[in-house]
Amino acid sequence: MKFLLDNWMLILLALTSGGLLLLPTIKRSGGSAVNVSEAVRLINREKGVLIDVAEPAEFASGHASGARNVPLSRLDGAKELPANKTLPLLVMCPSGGRSGRAVSRLRSAGYEKAVIVQGGTAAWRDASLPVERSA
Repeated sequence: MKFLLDNWMLILLALTSGGLLLLPTIKRSGGSAVNVSEAVRLINREKGVLIDVAEPAEFASGHASGARNVPLSRLDGAKELPANKTLPLLVMCPSGGRSGRAVSRLRSAGYEKAVIVQGGTAAWRDASLPVERSA
């Protein structure tokens, strides 16, 4: 106990520096993913754009209604992306594995409101939201 009382400033300094080291991690994870109900809200109220980064064959087998297909391999400079970089981009794929990489790339390209739709197409289906199939 005497150690804590004698060195309270050093302990406070260590806790503060540790918190500052964790701050970028906390900021990065906050707001980078939304559930399907929040995604629908962003689409309806903030003109969010739904981007599906699945490959064309996966996209054709079933995707969220209104989603734009921009495969991860063609993401950089894709014409299907909105010109207005301030719109929320809701990124999904069938399993959720590619969405994180896509969001990182989109944010690097200036789309600061790009977020992952948690659970991807499966969560969209589970929420009984409309799904389309392409021929």
